[in-house]
Amino acid sequence: MITHRSYAVDPWCVRETDLHLDVLAQSESVFALSNGHVGWRGNLDEGEPHGLPGSYLGGVHELHPLPYAEAGYGYPESGQTVINVTNGKILRLLVDDEPFDLRYGRLVSHERVLDLRRGVLERTCEWTSPAGSTVRVRSTRLVSLTQRAVAAVAYEVEAVGDRSRVVIQSELVANESLPEQQGDPRAAKALKSPLEPEEDVAVGHRLRLVHRTRRSGLRVAVAADHTVSGPERTTTDSESNVDVARLTVTSVLEPGQRLRVEKLVAHGWSGVRSRPAMADQVEAALAAAAHSGWDGLLADQRDYLDDFWARADVEVDGDEELQQAVRFALFHVLQAGARAERRAIPAKGLTGSGYDGHAFWDTEIFVLPLLTYTAPEAVAEALRWRHGTLPAARERAAQLGLAGAAFPWRTIEGSEGSAYWPAGTAAFHVNADIADAVVRYVAATGDTGFESEAGVELLVETARLWRSLGHHDGHGVFHIDGVTGPDEYSAVADDNTYTNLMARANLLAAVDAVGRHPRQAARLGVDEEESAGWRDAAEAMHLPYNHELGVHEQHAGFTRYQQWDFAGTGPDQYPLMLHFPYFDLYRKQVVKQADLVLAMYTCAAHFDDDQLARNFAYYEPLTVRDSSLSACVQAVIAAQAGHLGLAYDYTAEAALMDLEDLEHNTRDGLHIASLAGTWTALVAGFGGLRREGGTLRFAPRLPERLSRLAFHVQLLGSRLRVEIGPDKATYTLLSGPPLTIRHHDTSLTVNGDGPVVRPLPQVPDRPAPEQPPHREPSVR
Repeated sequence: MITHRSYAVDPWCVRETDLHLDVLAQSESVFALSNGHVGWRGNLDEGEPHGLPGSYLGGVHELHPLPYAEAGYGYPESGQTVINVTNGKILRLLVDDEPFDLRYGRLVSHERVLDLRRGVLERTCEWTSPAGSTVRVRSTRLVSLTQRAVAAVAYEVEAVGDRSRVVIQSELVANESLPEQQGDPRAAKALKSPLEPEEDVAVGHRLRLVHRTRRSGLRVAVAADHTVSGPERTTTDSESNVDVARLTVTSVLEPGQRLRVEKLVAHGWSGVRSRPAMADQVEAALAAAAHSGWDGLLADQRDYLDDFWARADVEVDGDEELQQAVRFALFHVLQAGARAERRAIPAKGLTGSGYDGHAFWDTEIFVLPLLTYTAPEAVAEALRWRHGTLPAARERAAQLGLAGAAFPWRTIEGSEGSAYWPAGTAAFHVNADIADAVVRYVAATGDTGFESEAGVELLVETARLWRSLGHHDGHGVFHIDGVTGPDEYSAVADDNTYTNLMARANLLAAVDAVGRHPRQAARLGVDEEESAGWRDAAEAMHLPYNHELGVHEQHAGFTRYQQWDFAGTGPDQYPLMLHFPYFDLYRKQVVKQADLVLAMYTCAAHFDDDQLARNFAYYEPLTVRDSSLSACVQAVIAAQAGHLGLAYDYTAEAALMDLEDLEHNTRDGLHIASLAGTWTALVAGFGGLRREGGTLRFAPRLPERLSRLAFHVQLLGSRLRVEIGPDKATYTLLSGPPLTIRHHDTSLTVNGDGPVVRPLPQVPDRPAPEQPPHREPSVR
């Protein structure tokens, strides 16, 4: 793991058996704990050494000016960046006046374990100070999945060999020093010490700090309470100043004696609540946590995860590393969205500050499908966040001269945060991606209350956008020109097939929704003429196709572009965007990430098997995968086309994106969408899962390396288990009413009478497609 000998393969945990500072920053991301509201990077308890300190609250950000060489109408003026909030996880240790710092003295042993079933990070180490005193340190850390505001640490020190004087300093620290910011110096200046102090309190074992961000005006409160146990004459003392609140615990330990501190930390923030109200909020959260106690928090965490794994586990036989990776992925995707509750799910979750903490279309297309079928309540909350940002999206559409709502390409609080409009503003497909998530969620859950309260309005306003953005030509054909699809190496193009197909589905879904909810339609001012206009546009949508080549075009005219000079591009010149001008990329046949291939997954009904095979064979040699979002999609379509070995290799790439640091930026946080894509590659690729209206279709097939794949999906209150072997698939209803599903092209009903077993058809034999030189996936 992380291509380092210190990481072991284990089906239910990530274990680091030795500490190496060269991968410390990466390990801090891998060992991060979160619940979608609170995020703690896996920094060492003592705070130092560190790669990137990180404590985050979902939605808390600071504003900074966006750089432009030349201003232009409609350019966003202000960017948003996630900030490192008050750090409550620090417990510094001194042994006989020597700071416990692993860079000094002798580290006898060091092990950390991220336990995926219990939801905790455990650490055990033994250290001898430069003066010769030896101690054993044990810590357990959790971010609660049941008490949204709460995180906790149990920290224990044991004297080994000799009598030792031990001091533990438990701290809340604001405005920590961070590594130097790269890029725009104005942004770095704006984000330096972003928290202005409002209150600091230290009374007994209780600590509290309240701050407010300088520009965004968000108030952040963090409080801690402690339970201390140790030998007689253990003493405590507390103090605070504007950026630090500290509890100091002092004791003398005889060999074998232990000093233990259990630390409960509560977090809260608001853009409108007063300082006293925020202080009361975190104090109340502490009281609730104290009522549960440390053991209660551990038990609740295990119960929560037992239920999740019963709904979401994916079992893989034949590849232990892939088994570990998919569970690691499921755990972190759950952490990213479990308790986000009407806040964005960022591209890095709350594991690091990469991408400035922004949410993109990644959420709706890659993350929410997994959660829809495993933790649907998190999906409703994520979409309610989008619904809550509708005023900003309407304002943005009006600014662009469009009707409806134009959702941002990248954002934290709802306004556009992209300074590069060809890859930002022009990527209008994010609006259809949101609509797609709405339709999928309602179809999978039957949640008509959500549809009525939020879903209809999201569908209506996005449909209005497409009707005003596109136009009918003189022959009645509907076109959407000047947009950027998923492939950011082909910007501002006409009739991007993915965008057009997703917009078509969006328009038709809006027509259906207003028909089911006439009251909401009337409230939104939708009449029959407007609804008919949506249907007309959808039915007349242009899909560019090259009849000579027999393939769909990624966008109109794409297949006549000059091909990229792959032979003249060296392996050290990827990703291309860092070595070649976008101008050159935009006018060549080179694909950053799956685009037309993604359309064949999300809009599968529009492509027959032969078209899919020809399209995949055409675009595969052009796709360089300079994005972590590509491998999982290529895995899905490779499996459907019958290239099971290639699909397996792509699945592993998606799964190991962070555990092997394939993009060399895991230090900045995990790739949550690629992690979710591991589930997609296995369940939609080898499981063949597709949604056909309110019905699920499975077309399972396994690569030779895997002997068994099993997974669970939730649909309309029922829980279905799918188990795939080399020659058969077994469908078992675990709970809920009977389900009618499809196995390949056969309809079947699964009920409580027992498993339904069906044989697997023969996989089509097609020539293997090629990849660009130096961009083949690693063969497993």
